Amino acid sequence: MNFTCPICGKPTSQASDADFPFCSARCRTLDLGNWAAERYVVSEPVIDEDELDEATGSPADENHEPRR
Repeated sequence: MNFTCPICGKPTSQASDADFPFCSARCRTLDLGNWAAERYVVSEPVIDEDELDEATGSPADENHEPRR
């Protein structure tokens, strides 16, 4: 399978690049800087909080009495 560095687009390989999926430590650091500068965002929550509350038995808001 062919992979490319998400920062510069150079070919990269898990077997030969220690910084995989990046081609170098420089690209890995640039990616980290992009996250720190909030250039990347997660568009939607991965887990719906209401579904999580139902699955764990936790109340969705503070108006519910705690379970005993």
